[in-house]
Amino acid sequence: MLPNAAQAAIRFGLGARPDAMPPADPLPWLLAQVHTPSPAPGASLGEAVSAMREQKLDRASRAPVEVFRAECAAWASRMIQTREPFLERWANFWTNHLTVSRRRRAMAPLIGNYQREAIRAHSFARYEDMLVAAYRHPAMLGYLDQNTSTGPASRTGQRRSRGLNENLARECMELHTVTPAANYTQEDVTSLARVLTGWTTGRGEAAGEPDGFVFRSANHEPGTKRVLGRSFPEGEEGGLQALRFLARHPATFRSLAFKLSRHFIADDPPVGPVRRIEAALRDTGGDLGAAARAVIEAPEAWEPLRKVRDAQDYVIAAQRALGSGPEDASLTIASMIRLNQSLWGAPAPNGWADVAEEWAAPEQLMRRLDLARRHSGRLATARHANPAEVADVFLGPFARAETVAGVRGAGSMQEAFLLLLASPEAQRR
Repeated sequence: MLPNAAQAAIRFGLGARPDAMPPADPLPWLLAQVHTPSPAPGASLGEAVSAMREQKLDRASRAPVEVFRAECAAWASRMIQTREPFLERWANFWTNHLTVSRRRRAMAPLIGNYQREAIRAHSFARYEDMLVAAYRHPAMLGYLDQNTSTGPASRTGQRRSRGLNENLARECMELHTVTPAANYTQEDVTSLARVLTGWTTGRGEAAGEPDGFVFRSANHEPGTKRVLGRSFPEGEEGGLQALRFLARHPATFRSLAFKLSRHFIADDPPVGPVRRIEAALRDTGGDLGAAARAVIEAPEAWEPLRKVRDAQDYVIAAQRALGSGPEDASLTIASMIRLNQSLWGAPAPNGWADVAEEWAAPEQLMRRLDLARRHSGRLATARHANPAEVADVFLGPFARAETVAGVRGAGSMQEAFLLLLASPEAQRR
């Protein structure tokens, strides 16, 4: 595998597969993946919401667990087998950016649908469209308690003394759009929270409402509001206008460009690619397809591997190098848990860390070594894979001479796989 092909598989994709190696000239292959994704299988929103409601009625219900496990298996199977790994990595990046975590247990059965319908489906659309789709999904509305936020002066607020919840507004401004670099104030956060009152989830067919988003005017704070100096009308339209304004803000484009550069280039990315990606977003009104092309075409993204793989990357890349299939989905999910990165399980709304400090820590590397020991024994007996051939798929020309010699000269298949999976270069992308 040529260096650029290996770089495309490791840096931009999810790792090569023996039956799906990237071409020698990978640029057209990557650019061809910048398109509206085909729908991925999984639970419908109605099925996911039904499972969540069933648990509210019966705490012993297994329905939410079964839905969540099926969603995890479907995701892992897609990651292992996909022939469009850049598309899936891109969607995973935005899923982490707009995090909804299973740690809010009631949300777990909804997250797979959220990832597919709110995030993945809008992967190469305008950022404002993705943001609105995410904020209208029951998973995000529930995760950040927006579904209970009530305007103090609304009809419901006056009758029931229910109050404002600022969680979604705060994370919108701090994490998802302008960031503190825009010098917003607490007053801006509170005002945005008032703009978004009434954005909640339907009560379902039995109540004559949808399972997804509804705007409940009785909960909405009346009157015009101002956010970052811009006025927004009352009603659902005010929320749409505010989100689109924030999504198109120059500070948002700068923040997104930096995060993309940090993910695809280096923890501390150079200024050049950040500015070019920012310009691509600015010039297209936030077109994520244009941003993706700017990332792919950035010369800095083709420099030697400088990123440390997070646990998810490490596990998926190893499974792909082995030519794994759907039967390995549960093992993939279990391995991620063992490495302290459970699928959709980020500890906070800012998602999983994307820097070496988190993934090159001694405890993490010890966990990877332990996992490599466990897997190498299984691989030695359960697969008819040649460790040297797997090394070529897994690492390509980035394999150090010491690693290649160790794998070829190992005293057993188990030792060869252990040396490969535990090698320093296996931890990088």
